[in-house]
Amino acid sequence: MRCVVFGATGYIGGRLVPELLAAGHSVAVLARDPGKLDDVPWRDSVEVLRGDVTCAADVRAALAGREVLYYLVHSLTHADFTRIDREAAEVVAAEAGRAGLSRMVYLGGITPSGQTLSRHLASRAEVGEILLRSATPTVVLRAAVIIGSGSASFEMLRYLTERLPVMVTPRWVRNRIQPIAVRDVVHYLTGAAGLPGSVNAAFDIGGPEVLTYRGMMRGYAEVAELPHRLIVPVPVLTPWLSAQWVNLVTPVPRAIAVPLMESLVNDVVCADHRVADHIPDPPGGLTPYRRAVGLALQRVRALDVPTRWSDASPSDAPSDPLPTDPEWSGGSTYSDVRERNTSADPAILWSVLESIGGTNGWYSFPLAWALRGWLDRLLGGAGLHRGRRHPNRLREGEALDWWRVERLERGHRILLRAEMRVPGRAWLELTVTPLADGGARYRQRALFDPHGLAGHLYWHAIAPFHAAIFGGMVRNITTAAERSATTPGSLIGHSK
Repeated sequence: MRCVVFGATGYIGGRLVPELLAAGHSVAVLARDPGKLDDVPWRDSVEVLRGDVTCAADVRAALAGREVLYYLVHSLTHADFTRIDREAAEVVAAEAGRAGLSRMVYLGGITPSGQTLSRHLASRAEVGEILLRSATPTVVLRAAVIIGSGSASFEMLRYLTERLPVMVTPRWVRNRIQPIAVRDVVHYLTGAAGLPGSVNAAFDIGGPEVLTYRGMMRGYAEVAELPHRLIVPVPVLTPWLSAQWVNLVTPVPRAIAVPLMESLVNDVVCADHRVADHIPDPPGGLTPYRRAVGLALQRVRALDVPTRWSDASPSDAPSDPLPTDPEWSGGSTYSDVRERNTSADPAILWSVLESIGGTNGWYSFPLAWALRGWLDRLLGGAGLHRGRRHPNRLREGEALDWWRVERLERGHRILLRAEMRVPGRAWLELTVTPLADGGARYRQRALFDPHGLAGHLYWHAIAPFHAAIFGGMVRNITTAAERSATTPGSLIGHSK
């Protein structure tokens, strides 16, 4: 079918598009800023249109010649998001009818009956009703918390659980929630494209478990191998106050945190599973909560640390991060990045990098490295005693002092994984890039994935020393390469 996706730069849209392509559909996308899609792996497989859903002319042009519209747009970051979403839905509903589409598909939120809805849930329900009343057959899929890296609700859960071993929370942490894995959401969305025109209805979708928000936080802690979280509900914290706390403790913007926290006062549980009468459940069944959390954490657990988005291998897993995800998503992987150009030939710079460690040293603050090595030995770690196998040649998988050579792209990139005792996981990436006018650029990136509150405190405690340690490394490594270039056959690897 000829599909068009409104909201492809958003969390769900960016994950839906490759699934539609894999199912054999042709896909166009409408975006206010098409540049946001430059780095997604499916960019060259779709038609990208510039436009705004509140502009009837833009919507009309995007719908021309299409059969199925996926409407995945909302304006949560705007103070008046209720009005904006209502007006946009009315424009889209009218233009879809004029275009003669066979189907519209919208993803909203579960709206429990008999409860006063938050602004967020009420707005999502209103948009769904506008589309269902249109002349175009519409399927509204309604989900609660979506579990996957990049989902705003999941990121709030992630940051709160990782950073706060003890939490004083509002009493609504006992409210019931039926979370769903993002891969299952995308499954239902993809299946909705082929439904007959007689289906014009809303369906609740959820995972196989009904939990409380407290249970979700504790489940996350178990999967992330964090200590047991102490969660104390109290009656005095309003959703607004809770949102301010979330904004203080996590990087999730206040404009998103406030309406999402307001929505937690509602029980959001599927009223039924009628969706299975029209769209079969995913092969193997719906994803359990802890499995969904594990998938969301899998990219970092697998030590897949790309240099940049364009270096990441394309993935068909909706649980994986995407370059269109906001900067605050994906957890708190801290980094220290430093670059320096050198007149040295790239091959000479590489020879310096490949000879690093062991008796050659680490090119910076030798006493600090030695003290850290001794401390690591006292804590039961590897320390610096392991040295290196060969004085100037590395291979993947070998030990290098307290590091392990995780990736080796000879002549270009070394990725070292730390095996020292730290409250988290750490990597050091060293990269050589030839320059067009001669010489090379040396790029050095230290990465740290903290484990619980201790990990965050550890990173911030050592941050003041980064300039001396990592900055010194950049200067001394490039200087060693330049000296080596003027003294053939020499390597000043032991210069520290």
